[in-house]
Amino acid sequence: MSSPDIAGILDNSKELDRLRKEQEEVLIEINKMHKKLQSTPEVVEKPGDNSLSRLKMLYIQAKELSESEVTISSQLLGQLDALMPSGTQGQHRRRIEGSEHKKKRMKADSEIPRQSPSMRSHLESLANLKGEQVAARVTQEDAGKDEWFVVKVIHFDKETREFEVLDEEPGDDEESTGQRKYKLPMSHIIPFPKRNDLSSVPDFPPGKHVLAVYPETTALYKATVVQARKRKIDDYILEFDDDEEDGSLPQRSVPFHRVVPLPEGYRQ
Repeated sequence: MSSPDIAGILDNSKELDRLRKEQEEVLIEINKMHKKLQSTPEVVEKPGDNSLSRLKMLYIQAKELSESEVTISSQLLGQLDALMPSGTQGQHRRRIEGSEHKKKRMKADSEIPRQSPSMRSHLESLANLKGEQVAARVTQEDAGKDEWFVVKVIHFDKETREFEVLDEEPGDDEESTGQRKYKLPMSHIIPFPKRNDLSSVPDFPPGKHVLAVYPETTALYKATVVQARKRKIDDYILEFDDDEEDGSLPQRSVPFHRVVPLPEGYRQ
């Protein structure tokens, strides 16, 4: 066994250690970004915010480091295999061949679409909405206008990414004699702000269009914020579209936990 061979193995071992330490640092940064986006998701809407592009770059860096680790590990295996006695080398070759078979299986498995950590976390948070009230669009894509109601989450299927919800209030029409159940995609659901977690409550400024529960009903309509709030727990003062009385729009008070962002493409 020559000194150059040993030196090559040691150099690759040091490089492998460096790659793993760098991977740990990148993963710490990724976890910090996940926590930031989970606690203040509205930050991505602010002009000049680069949170998503930063997260993307971190994932690219993590992927490159992982690929480099595989390359260095393969080189180390080759160096060690070349230095092993012939009898032992054959035994290790068979093990490596078995390992290669496992790698092929792993590669085939990796071709199946996998969820990113952020998506898994998002799906888990949606599953945790069971039993809670949310805003739901109960009309289909081809409907002339959107109808949003307060409903209760019965179940969220992580595979189909569909909600099963219950409209607990009977409708006004003659055919609606009781509670109705709906199966709705993720895009038709907006969770309400949590009253016990003010850190995640968005603050809509005056002039902002929102979707809000009309007082003394379970229906949501487009409205405009007309007054700034001093505290996050304060009610919003809103003017609802098409709510005209005596030639003007009355200002109505709505609890903060019954106001959500206006969905893109909202039809009324």
